[in-house]
Amino acid sequence: MGETGREEYKIQSFDSETQKLLKTALKDPSSVDLDKVANIIVDQSLKDCVFSKEAGRICYTIIQAESKQVGQSVFRRSLLNRLQQEYKDREDLRTRSLQAWICYVTFICNIFDYLRVNNMPMMALVNPVYDCLFRLAQPDSLRKEEEVDCLVLQLHRIGEQLEKMNSQRMDELFSLLRDGFLLQEGLSSLSQLLLLEIIEFRAADWKMTDAAQKYYYSEVTD
Repeated sequence: MGETGREEYKIQSFDSETQKLLKTALKDPSSVDLDKVANIIVDQSLKDCVFSKEAGRICYTIIQAESKQVGQSVFRRSLLNRLQQEYKDREDLRTRSLQAWICYVTFICNIFDYLRVNNMPMMALVNPVYDCLFRLAQPDSLRKEEEVDCLVLQLHRIGEQLEKMNSQRMDELFSLLRDGFLLQEGLSSLSQLLLLEIIEFRAADWKMTDAAQKYYYSEVTD
């Protein structure tokens, strides 16, 4: 199966009418309401963290197809507008549902990972992504394993390219993480392990050494 086949597989959780709409958007985007498609993808991403991990690839495929077909970016504009709307309400979202907040962070980081302008990540997403990661590095978030896990997963995925876009903010973020690891009370042993691992991962130039991999893997599985 090719790329599109894999994307189609990821939309099986939708009802048949929505699946049909998304399949059409992936192949013939100009024939469907792309505002509606963008909202469907974001809504599902906020409910389903598994889907939010894959949604970046779906969005990338639709954007590429639309660009080739009509040379426009209606879908990308709709998607970014909706992401901005959720970004403005991010604190309310976190208060309302921790899972939806974690799904949102996962989704925006995946969009940052996949969407490119002239083969570079989109500058418009750099600060919103950083702001989300900084929120995950606050004391109340570091006491929640789900948020620490989300933070570390995103940094594994996009930390290196994010640092290239703004190294000063990455330095500030890791200063918070080091302080959290060293000074904060109430961290679970798993959260401490995850924080130490990501601090060492970045110190090793965003690479995991064999020794570190064996150590952290054995600690997590024990």
